[in-house]
Amino acid sequence: MAELLAQGWITPSIAYAVSAIGSFLGLAFASRARRTTGFFRWQWLSLAALSIGGVAVWSMHFVAMLGYTVSGTAIRYDAVLTAISGIVPVLVMGFALHLVVRRPSTGWLLCGGVLLGVGVIAMHYTGMASMNIHGELHHDPAYVALSCVIAVVAATAALWFARHLRSPGSMTLAALVMAVAVTSVHYTGMAGVHITPTDFMHVGAPEGMRARDLLLPLMTGMFVFLLICSLFLLLGGEEEYERRGYAAPSHRAAEHTIQSADVYYVPRHGAPQTPAPAPHAPRPGDDVWTRRR
Repeated sequence: MAELLAQGWITPSIAYAVSAIGSFLGLAFASRARRTTGFFRWQWLSLAALSIGGVAVWSMHFVAMLGYTVSGTAIRYDAVLTAISGIVPVLVMGFALHLVVRRPSTGWLLCGGVLLGVGVIAMHYTGMASMNIHGELHHDPAYVALSCVIAVVAATAALWFARHLRSPGSMTLAALVMAVAVTSVHYTGMAGVHITPTDFMHVGAPEGMRARDLLLPLMTGMFVFLLICSLFLLLGGEEEYERRGYAAPSHRAAEHTIQSADVYYVPRHGAPQTPAPAPHAPRPGDDVWTRRR
């Protein structure tokens, strides 16, 4: 018998927090991508795809799977399929973000939402296929269909947030909503999983890696990635602040103002300098070439 919440609500809470952090970083990077072009746009889009696809979706899925147990058998994971399940959402998210940023229309938003939803579902069931257990895994079609609908709606909402939101407050609220949707996709799909034990007795654990063997690389990679993302956001914020300050009308006016001739320098200490006397009108006698009679 499978237990979805073997460790209580601790694992879902951690998975939700991981998804919310990844969603916020992705929305922040997508906001930067909308205001840039060329190489810098690709840089921000890549970081947004890694944040949402790699942290908010895939890492959340893996953390949530740590609380999933099957009585009577150990769970092992295929390393190749696990890696593929992590690459798929990052690539699909990057392409979907590129579509909605380059072509800001409702039609492309819906196309990107469907594409991203398919990518999220592909990630989830590829990750499920990477599980090796002593038994047969079955999925309830009703729960599969419901998880697909939630994934498409959540993906479309995420792309809409990435295309429109700018302020940190709105992005924080949107990240919390996205985390609810992403975790709902996972736990809805997992609720429809049924394990059928085999008729014969198995000796030893299935082939593959244990979850704890993948946990340390995952946590180390997430910590390093979040640190790099924080540095990018801080540096990008300072550059944007400097650009806005330079672009302000008062700054430009002060830089390009030409002092008039009547304004002269007054030193801080000592007597002020008097302006030079105005030249008098020329007289005929002052001209050396004028012949006097």
